[in-house]
Amino acid sequence: MNKGELIEAIAQGAGVSRTDAESALNAFIEAVQNTVASGEKVTLPGFGTFQPALRKARTGVDPRTRQPVQIPERKSAKFSVGSKFKAHVQSS
Repeated sequence: MNKGELIEAIAQGAGVSRTDAESALNAFIEAVQNTVASGEKVTLPGFGTFQPALRKARTGVDPRTRQPVQIPERKSAKFSVGSKFKAHVQSS
């Protein structure tokens, strides 16, 4: 399912226009991104948790030259699946 198909499913499920569904989905995505970027987590009970994660600096290998390369520390996002979501997928 791509974003367009998701918008269509939301519109049909909520009984709203496609434009309203797209606006709601975009607002949701922006809210989650801004919250996680500010260092907080977003918990949706039964669905899952979006949270910031810090990837430590490490040494990698350049595949072309096989030389060691320092990979700097960076911020990342992590999603943990909720128990109801996991159970629903397993029972399908």
